[in-house]
Amino acid sequence: MSALPSDAQPQGAAANGGRATRDCPFGLCDGSGFLYDLETNTAYDCRCRPQRVALAKARSLSAVIPRRYRDVSFDRPPVTEIDRQVVAAVRRFTDRIDEKLDAGRGLWLMGPVGTGKTTLAMLVAKSALAAGRSVAIYSLPRLLNEIRDTHRAERSHVDLLDRLTAVDLLHVDDVGAERTTDWVLEELYSIVNARYEDQRSMVITTNILDREALCEQISERTVSRLTEMCDEVPLIGHDRRMDLGTA
Repeated sequence: MSALPSDAQPQGAAANGGRATRDCPFGLCDGSGFLYDLETNTAYDCRCRPQRVALAKARSLSAVIPRRYRDVSFDRPPVTEIDRQVVAAVRRFTDRIDEKLDAGRGLWLMGPVGTGKTTLAMLVAKSALAAGRSVAIYSLPRLLNEIRDTHRAERSHVDLLDRLTAVDLLHVDDVGAERTTDWVLEELYSIVNARYEDQRSMVITTNILDREALCEQISERTVSRLTEMCDEVPLIGHDRRMDLGTA
């Protein structure tokens, strides 16, 4: 972003008695995504513009918190039933959500079925949405179905990949759950690699703890990139859905 000259004033601030509107998360522009040098009539990108572009590209993606998870909180079950150290690690991540997303850091929740991985991942997605960041939320099977539909409907596969790359946070559940085929491996790698190269955050969940087994399931090159991109958070325990019907 180009800095304004010291004697220039953002148009939004000038129009509001020196106060930018709250449409800009940084309080700089008038909500347009641009700043203006009134003397030279020159426009500059506001600090919020990359977020606005990402949000625009994310509009056709799934950014809705599923009904089951809309009320999840760090302060109530089932989260309060999960190991405190695990919850603390996720909370530290959400407390620094803007910093983490700006740095392209993600979170990898791994553990057996029913241990609360998806619930914790939804807390991260909710935190990003609350911060005004663009988010896409998918289970891997659903995401692959979206990709298949682009082929059936002759829509642009590249355009979908670009939009999946542009969002600030891509949340993918059940990585490794899909039946492995060469096509699945290539599509998953394409998504992960695009976000890796663009330094974009992911939050993922896997039921597989063993690295060697996961490499066999989703390929070593994909696991390698996810390992570099994400902070790993292992969960242990039994299937809480059998007890609570919620995890």
